Amino acid sequence: MLPLLERACKHDQLSAIIDQQGKYTYHDLLTSSRNIASHLLNGRNDLKEAPVAFLVPSSFEYVAVQWGIWQAGGVALPLGTSHPTQELEHIIKDSNAQILVTHPEFEDLLLPITTPYALPLYLTSEIPRSEKSTLPNVNSHRHAMILYTSGTTGTPRGVVFTHQSVLAQITTLIEAWQWTQNDHILHVLPLHHTHGIVNALLCALWAGATCEILPKFEAIEVWNRFIRNDITLFMAVPTIYSKLISAWESTPEQERLRMSNACNKLRLMVSGSAALPTDVFERWKHISGHQLLERYGMTEIGMALSNPLHGERRAGSVGLPLPKIEVRLTNTSGQILTEENQSGEIQVRSPGIFKEYLGQPETTKKAFQDGWFCTGDEALLEDGYYRILGRSSIDIIKTGGYKVSALEIEGVFSTHPLIEECAVVGVTDKEWGEKVCAAVVLRSNSSLLPDHLRHWGKERLAPYKVPCEFLIVTELPRNVMGKVIKTTVKNWFPSL
Repeated sequence: MLPLLERACKHDQLSAIIDQQGKYTYHDLLTSSRNIASHLLNGRNDLKEAPVAFLVPSSFEYVAVQWGIWQAGGVALPLGTSHPTQELEHIIKDSNAQILVTHPEFEDLLLPITTPYALPLYLTSEIPRSEKSTLPNVNSHRHAMILYTSGTTGTPRGVVFTHQSVLAQITTLIEAWQWTQNDHILHVLPLHHTHGIVNALLCALWAGATCEILPKFEAIEVWNRFIRNDITLFMAVPTIYSKLISAWESTPEQERLRMSNACNKLRLMVSGSAALPTDVFERWKHISGHQLLERYGMTEIGMALSNPLHGERRAGSVGLPLPKIEVRLTNTSGQILTEENQSGEIQVRSPGIFKEYLGQPETTKKAFQDGWFCTGDEALLEDGYYRILGRSSIDIIKTGGYKVSALEIEGVFSTHPLIEECAVVGVTDKEWGEKVCAAVVLRSNSSLLPDHLRHWGKERLAPYKVPCEFLIVTELPRNVMGKVIKTTVKNWFPSL
């Protein structure tokens, strides 16, 4: 049995998940996931690492499906509930998913994808609650999960993890942030990214803690949950903290004091997935009494750096290497930088690093240097603490905790019949970290309004990938080699 499941057996009657439907113990989770595993096997002995894509809202049911896939010997492939059909279809085809599982509310969205490929589609509402069969013995070296992230190629790329690498990520954070079964985390993050899946969900379940899942983030609801006084942990992206600050500031003064006192009782509040602005760090400290613990990671590596649980947490810094993680900086020539106050690319080596980019052996090989993963992020080492300087590639944009590819967005908008070409850039923004902006050149005698472009984009891209600002221009700036000069394009949009 996988170590995560073995630990769940020991926690048995402890509260595991709370969602809008009720409370569930670890026993409930194991029972439900075994039923799902039996249903997925459908008479087979083992799914043998077959990718199983699932589109389920953030809930107990999501976790049961994830664990059911693992118990059946499959590879869990979570899909984003906010993604349009076009993006879902790309992921399902690229991953060669063999089975799809979905909540009934997404059945109509997935049917056009599954029907042409004759993929079996299971509805969570139709899975028997008392189905039993012999489950395979799944070892930790097997593939566990595929997460899709936008790479520099411009299309979402599958990142493959083994159970062993997922476990390494979990145990690193358990040690660093001192999770216990007495913890109770409020979960508001998407469950198709490592931040929500590993940091917030699986760490809680490994520790025997309670994970309370909200279907989506709403600032007032989160404040109300803090006030109920049983939450010990909260993890979010900087955008969420900005929205919580705005909600607090719009509340009457007497209620603000109640909110602040409740928030102060949490033992740990973490920020990640995008750079935390210093003013947000300081404002949140004033409101809540918490110095947000900022950390650094990415899909391929999990978490690598973190400000300490006990010790100095520096605004604008992502801290120190986590337990069992090796971090180094290299210059553009690949030379290792050994002195302080030098900037270079972050490279990481750890047992939690991904196994491969799905179906892309050459890309996988190029991502490593002597066994170290090349992150593409630039950092400066100051008195032992790392400070992120930005992406080494201007085509990667971090917005609201998501990493998106400008090339992917450009590729989608280039298919619009009235667009000649476009350039997508990330522009510094206080709330989102970076906002996605697009400069567009229209075909001759054409006319388009930004609202039309936004609506058109929302039908083809995840919401966070759709540019929030469009600028219609007659031509894009280019260098002598014909490449668009994106630094010039960025200057066309105001930073906030």
